[in-house]
Amino acid sequence: MKRNLIRLGFGLVATLFSAMTAFAAEPGATGGGGISSGLGYIGAVVGFGLAAGLCGLGQGRVAAAACEGMARNPNAYNRVQLALILGLALIESLVIFTFVIVLLKVPAPPQ
Repeated sequence: MKRNLIRLGFGLVATLFSAMTAFAAEPGATGGGGISSGLGYIGAVVGFGLAAGLCGLGQGRVAAAACEGMARNPNAYNRVQLALILGLALIESLVIFTFVIVLLKVPAPPQ
């Protein structure tokens, strides 16, 4: 457990330090690239894919826990089902917000 936390910490630090050079560049120094450059599109797609994938994992865990709860206590079926639907809606809304942000930040490619 401790080894996994250390690996996670080093991974986060490496990611944050690799992004520092992008913040140090002057606006327009890359030829007017910014988010409309190829790396901006790739970053948006990877970020959205990561959000959607983790949302799927979260929804699977919520559904599994709800099924287990209903199997252990069948009398609480209505309350568990309501909490399940509410939780799934909130988890899915995070992906929808991410998708809207990607659509707003990444302009359409020139034709």
